[in-house]
Parts: sequence; C-alpha cells; structure tokens
Amino acid sequence: MKVLDLDAVRAFVLVADLRSFTRAADALDTTQSAVSLKLKRLEAHLGKPLLERTPRVVRLSEHGQAFLDGARELLGAHDRALGALSADRRRLVLGLSEHVAGVDLAALLARVNAHDPGLVLELHMGLSSALLQQFDERRLDAVVVRSEPDDIPREVGQLLFTEPLSWLATPEWQPRTGEPLPLALLASPCNVRGVAVRMLDSAGIAWRGAFVGGSVLAVGAAAAAGLAVSPLARRVAPRGLVDSGARLGLPPLPESRVTLHSRVRDARSIESLRLVTNGLSAQ
Repeated sequence: MKVLDLDAVRAFVLVADLRSFTRAADALDTTQSAVSLKLKRLEAHLGKPLLERTPRVVRLSEHGQAFLDGARELLGAHDRALGALSADRRRLVLGLSEHVAGVDLAALLARVNAHDPGLVLELHMGLSSALLQQFDERRLDAVVVRSEPDDIPREVGQLLFTEPLSWLATPEWQPRTGEPLPLALLASPCNVRGVAVRMLDSAGIAWRGAFVGGSVLAVGAAAAAGLAVSPLARRVAPRGLVDSGARLGLPPLPESRVTLHSRVRDARSIESLRLVTNGLSAQ
C-alpha cells in the first residue's frame, strides 16, 4: 500500500484551490520551487499526472480531479485527529470589506475550515473605514480593506492586489433620456460612493440616487433588478451584470488598492490568513 506525504497532498490541494503555485507557496510560507518539487514527487509516487501545467494557468488533469476529493478528506481526517488531542482552539477575528469579499466567499470559508479545522474564525464585514477603526481599537486581529486613490493616507498595509471599479448594470439597461443618471449606491460614508460621485461631477454628468443600500449585496441586487447603474468591483457583483461605462458614456473609474493590516503572530493562524488573502486574490 502506498503511503502519501501529507505535506505534498496539502500543497496539491492548495494549488488546486488557488490555481497558482505562487499563491500556494505563499500560503505555506515556502517557495514556488519547493511546492513544484512536492507535486512532482507526489505525481511520481502515484504514477499519475495530477496537473496540466501551462505558462499562464494551472489546471487539474483528469487524474487530479479524481484525486482531489479524497485528498481533502485525508487532510480533514488528519487535522481532526490532531485536534482531538488538543483542547486549544485558536480564534482569528478578521474584518473583511464588503467591496472585497466576492461572491465565492462560501467556497473560500470551506477551504479555510478544511485546511485548519481547529481555527475559530470570527468574520466581521463592513465598510473599510469602519473596519480600520476597529483594527486600530484592537477589536480585530486583521483586516482586508479597499482604498481609493484620493483616500486620506494612513499607515501602509500589505498590498494584496489592485483592481478597477466598474459601472455595472444589466446588459439591456438604459437611463431615461433627459433625466439624471440613476445610481445604486451604498449609504454614506462609503469611499467607493465618494469616488464615483466625484468622477461624475467632474465630468459634468447629472445623477440621482435611485437606490441607497445598507450593504453591497443590496446595491448589487438593485442593479440586477434594473433599477440603476452601480459603481462596484466585478468580484462582488451578481452574475449577469456587465461593465456598461463605455456604452453609457461614463468616466472610467480608478483602480483601488486592496490591502491587509494584521497583528496576527501565531504561525498556524498566519498560514490560514494567507489562505484567505490568496483566495481573495484568485477570485
């Protein structure tokens, strides 16, 4: 009977989830070459290719797809066995901007739980400004937030990625001729709302608040219902909305910075936090 290297199996699952050797290496706090070597040894041990490697993307092979569920179960059983011997349960209190969370949050949380079942993750979602204040008050261990180019500078966090905002609407949506542009926006204060309104004002485009939501979910639903156009990141928008800025003659929106601010020091929790941030980057 073949005995599997659990470290190699864990690296395989992370590469499959994050679709990147680089992100998997970052989550494991190792190098890309080390992850690649683990995977090659695992494939040699199994006698089957698990991955299809191309210059731009990493895909699972047919054998990799078949192996993935069993690999997850193996790692889960291993972590549960270790957890049964320890009464110590770690807690990570994480703040996550609603403008960053993405529609695949459930899948990301499932991967974190499978990777680290001993972790109690306390997740707080809200606007970046409020989350940063809670972080400064030491009510949150770490925050992932979004900032716009004209935000008030503060202590620099770790840059995770940049991405643009878009004017999102249903493909057939059109404003009524001669009327101000209807917008679906978050209630003030919201940095995304602020930058979108300033861009319209600078371009001399009249607008009105057609829908004001208390959450990104509500704003996205209003746009999907055809009530208005909304300035959002594509990652958080309902499927079916399209970038309508050029079609509607709206000014391009700037790129936002997504950053991590953390005071987490426990090595296992840092690893799980890396899994979260790399998962967000991969969405």
